[in-house]
Amino acid sequence: MKLRETKRVGILLRPSTPELKDMFYQAKGIFESHGIEVMIDHNSGAMIDVLGQQFDILCSHCDMLVCIGGDGTLISAVRRSYAHHIPVLGVHAGKLGFLADIAMDELDEFVGLIQQGEYRLDKRAMLQATISTEKGENMIIAFNDIVITRPSISKMIHLDTYVDGKPFNTYYGDGVIVSTPTGSTAYNLSAGGPVLFPMTQVFALTPICPHSLTQRPVVLPGHFAIEMKTPDKSAIVVVDGQDMYEFGEGDTIRIHLAEESAQLVHRKDFSYFDVLKEKLGWGA
Repeated sequence: MKLRETKRVGILLRPSTPELKDMFYQAKGIFESHGIEVMIDHNSGAMIDVLGQQFDILCSHCDMLVCIGGDGTLISAVRRSYAHHIPVLGVHAGKLGFLADIAMDELDEFVGLIQQGEYRLDKRAMLQATISTEKGENMIIAFNDIVITRPSISKMIHLDTYVDGKPFNTYYGDGVIVSTPTGSTAYNLSAGGPVLFPMTQVFALTPICPHSLTQRPVVLPGHFAIEMKTPDKSAIVVVDGQDMYEFGEGDTIRIHLAEESAQLVHRKDFSYFDVLKEKLGWGA
């Protein structure tokens, strides 16, 4: 899969980091030297005293988003731009990330390769969830994970789980992580969940500190849907570690893979396994 001709890109900067102003102008100069127009997100522009565009307008007018910062910046951009199906490129402003893998000193060469069609466009599964309460429904998109957890450290949570409408499991502990393959190396990994190859269409359920030692992570095919309910009066749903929703008795959360996948722009020689080894120190 290839990008349409890249005529205009939209840049987003890591929030609360005005020192990225120099990197923005550097990136802007690189893209413009290749004949590509540059726009900047309104919030990022306000942070560095540059006039920007509202995010949805930015997405509708650009062929690609460029995130300068880290993986968190890219995750937020992918979620917010879901309805626009726009490819995203991550430029790291520091250490190599799992997702933001292009360094600023590599950007000029890589933009040239993009112009020549020498790049990869990886499609990565996302999660879609609907929280149904007496107040209505909330539709949620997640790139890494959806965590259903207890409201306070002094309580455990009880989660009745169904797969395609059939009873599957009852979790009792600190909660459950529902993770995409991309998110498998985040909270899921810390909780003892499996590492999943990022281009697979599956998702994982990983219990957090379960009360029973027989509870173990499970990987489910992407065409399955799960539902969770709790008899507890209050619980919390955390989306990609960024957004939070209340959840409790009488409520239902239904989770499945989203219809559209995220599109990440990478070098042709990008190796997920090389990044995995470097970030996790495997083989050291």
